[in-house]
Amino acid sequence: MKEVPAKIEHNKTWVVIKLGVGEDRIVLPAPVNKEILFKNVVDVAEKKNILIVTAKTDVEVSYKILSVDKVLQILKKLILASCNAYRLMAYFMSPAIKGGVMIKDAQWEKGSVVVVHSGIWFVSAAKQVCVPVSDVAAIELTKREVQGKATDVVRIDHLESGELTSSLVLCPLSTLQVLFNFLTETTKGMDMKGTELDGVGQQVAMLIYSGMDSHAIENMLNIPHKQLDGIYDNILKLGLAEIVTIRREVQLTTKGVRYISDATKSQN
Repeated sequence: MKEVPAKIEHNKTWVVIKLGVGEDRIVLPAPVNKEILFKNVVDVAEKKNILIVTAKTDVEVSYKILSVDKVLQILKKLILASCNAYRLMAYFMSPAIKGGVMIKDAQWEKGSVVVVHSGIWFVSAAKQVCVPVSDVAAIELTKREVQGKATDVVRIDHLESGELTSSLVLCPLSTLQVLFNFLTETTKGMDMKGTELDGVGQQVAMLIYSGMDSHAIENMLNIPHKQLDGIYDNILKLGLAEIVTIRREVQLTTKGVRYISDATKSQN
């Protein structure tokens, strides 16, 4: 078993450790004193240089491991190859499309698709890419031109840094159908009836999606600020959007009016 430098979060503080890495497990030394078998891992997530590994024996426990990129790459490769997940061999392209435009240097890679609780991982010999389930906007069984021939693929649309991005998966159609069904089931918590917003609310949501700000939406739909605020409240309540900035509307006080009056006199 090899040892690699890392930090582990323990009792809300980061502790420097020598992490043991074996073929089928990782060993967290004191003060954690835990062995994690890869087959017991049910979720793998990554935030910057922190790997979050969730294992289940009697109960689910999550461990946060911080290390350099090279160490995390090794850990992800080993864990994703053996963890408790839906897994299939496939060709993938991730990311393939950004903002509706095909990425120029995007290429098909041979590897596997690994689906855990919180994410869809695309794993090849060179890299591991994760699409969080919470970021998945749409899943479609469609056709794509591959080597000059229309070929069945699964297209996964997801948000990446606020931009709509697509990843593609290619494998035999029968397996592709199983993958499509599994991913649809995995992400069904994001589904809505489509009737939660009225006509104006749907128009507002479409204009937000197109990149318009509040002022432009008010002018486009000819609606007052208070009405738009009410629609925003409903959209936020449904979890369809999040607050980016808060626009303030202010009214001058008597002191403010006096200031403007004095400033105008001094200019004259």
